[in-house]
Amino acid sequence: MSTPAPAPAAKDPSAPGPATTEPAPFDPHAFPADLRAAQRTAAELYAALHAHQATLPWSREPDPGWPDETERGRERPGRPASPGWTDEEAAEFDRLMEELRGATAAVQTHPWWKRCKAEGIEGPALVQARQALKHAKGAVPLAREDVDAAA
Repeated sequence: MSTPAPAPAAKDPSAPGPATTEPAPFDPHAFPADLRAAQRTAAELYAALHAHQATLPWSREPDPGWPDETERGRERPGRPASPGWTDEEAAEFDRLMEELRGATAAVQTHPWWKRCKAEGIEGPALVQARQALKHAKGAVPLAREDVDAAA
């Protein structure tokens, strides 16, 4: 007959023991620095394009415009004549637009999103992570607190 094995001693929670090597859970909002930088570049380019567009005539090509019209109770606002854009204005618009396309492609195709999917982040959670990037520290050109501090 064999002797029963002694019961394991209760572990003292205050006693030092082997460190657990369990990795921290994956955080889809822990964006890598290069992704935050790419998002910041895209936001800056969008702002520059928007500011440039505000200075341009409404039509890229010269256009005589049209008057306000009211037909059967429906109003159709007119447009003044447009001289069109100069070659320099058009070139700047095209440059900014092309750079913005490249910057947004860098954000959208970044390997981080593939890793998120590999970690099981999909559907609404992935959309939420992509939206959170737009507000992440270092991903926005000017934070609200910076504006308030400057005012």
